[in-house]
Amino acid sequence: MLIVLISFESILKRSDYPSPRKDRMLLTMFSKRMAAVAISIAVSGCAASAPRADQRAALLVEHGQNDEAVRVLREQLTKQPGDVATRRMLVRVLGVAGKLGEAASEAQKLAAALGPHSPLPWVELGHAHELAHRYEEALKFYDRAAEVAPADPLGAREGGLRAARWGEAELAQPRLEEALRRDPRDARVWHALGVVRLKLDDVEGAKTAYRSGLMADPSALENRIGLATVALATDDPAGALSQYDAIIAARPRFADAHLGRSWALVLLGRLVEAEAALETGARLGANPRVVTRQRELVQQLQKGSKSDVESAAPIDQKR
Repeated sequence: MLIVLISFESILKRSDYPSPRKDRMLLTMFSKRMAAVAISIAVSGCAASAPRADQRAALLVEHGQNDEAVRVLREQLTKQPGDVATRRMLVRVLGVAGKLGEAASEAQKLAAALGPHSPLPWVELGHAHELAHRYEEALKFYDRAAEVAPADPLGAREGGLRAARWGEAELAQPRLEEALRRDPRDARVWHALGVVRLKLDDVEGAKTAYRSGLMADPSALENRIGLATVALATDDPAGALSQYDAIIAARPRFADAHLGRSWALVLLGRLVEAEAALETGARLGANPRVVTRQRELVQQLQKGSKSDVESAAPIDQKR
């Protein structure tokens, strides 16, 4: 069986996911693109088999037919009331449709099925409210998930990650810290905490978070990117170069890392190496606009004009 996953997390991670601070026009435009919402699709290897209810609902949501998707999911639940995956999907689709009262009713049924200590019903209801752009209510449900399952990191993690994505660093920090108290092995959450702490001007705290993320998972290169970003922000190009070297050793074709390495070399005055790193990044498909700007700076410095190096903004770093 071929498993095709369209995950809620993949939607929430998008950089253009609406936030409470973005323009309402952007929210309206984005809401039309929220069709592929929160769906796990199992595709049978048998081409002749009939599509499952969740598959049909997924296609309907993708085409903006939310009410018909709800009907299909409810029909499936009439046949199999204990189908937890379908009911979870229904909660999310109801959120997209703006039917939050019905989403709450379905979450209550999930709670009855899963028991009083499961965080899943309230996390799903948080997702539904977020998809309806009701951010404060969403955060309350993520917090409720954390309360009903005090040993489970899920509720605190979702609340912290989502608040961080909205740009609400003050709200994100305590939730991320709580999630890590419950599960200190999650490198992704350590990275998010590093981003939040850096936004709150806690440079040492950010370093600690990124280093903790690497201890939890040495392959989590986003934490090295975070350390490189901190190094650049604190006038430590040598430290940044060290991190970029480690990233490239693990992922030689990571174009942005070559750009970052080039920038660190520029700041260190090692212009020949900086130019070589820049051209490598360009060959690997780095952003042409950034490449052009950085190439022009390197050429100016090679000609002896250093007037721009202090004022030039470093390339965009992915923290």
